[in-house]
Amino acid sequence: MLDAAENERFSLYLLDVMMPGMNGLTAAREIRRFDDAAEIVFLTASPGFAYESYRVHALDYVLKPVRAEVLFPILDRLSLQEQKPQDGLSIKNGTTWIRVLFSQLEYVEVMSKHLYFNLIDGQQYDVKGSLTDYEKVLLSRPEFFRVGRSYVVNILQIQTFSPAGIRTFSGKHIPVPRRIYSQLQKDYITQLFNQREA
Repeated sequence: MLDAAENERFSLYLLDVMMPGMNGLTAAREIRRFDDAAEIVFLTASPGFAYESYRVHALDYVLKPVRAEVLFPILDRLSLQEQKPQDGLSIKNGTTWIRVLFSQLEYVEVMSKHLYFNLIDGQQYDVKGSLTDYEKVLLSRPEFFRVGRSYVVNILQIQTFSPAGIRTFSGKHIPVPRRIYSQLQKDYITQLFNQREA
């Protein structure tokens, strides 16, 4: 595989951690020697190597037995990346089309069949519709997280968060349902780690 990888471009490697001969982490380090762009997903029965997997910029770490509801969303996200999605989305505000860059989007709020796209510079765009119209493209990106039924938040725009809620850099307070707090905390830490390693 490594011989082939040096001569071809592979966009994804699914690696078992424990393999005869060379283990998956060593293989990943070899891959990173000549390819920084490919995604690596580890499949393993042991959670003990999760931290080390981040050192090779692994996209994910999936515990066996691998379940479709865990693996397929990862593959869907990679498929969207391969299609080279734009760095923003177009929304219609009244009769005007507006291009919103993902890097400038702080959070989206849903109220009474309206979506409010809040940008980091304080601008807000009101769009009629439901979150399902934009949810797929937003949540295909690792920096966006669904917070309850009313918000999608850019994790990179979170200044502080606690069980009491999220506070964004602009000072907006967003309540966090207790049932998703633990997952938000994990995603937040993972995203910050990935940013630091990038």
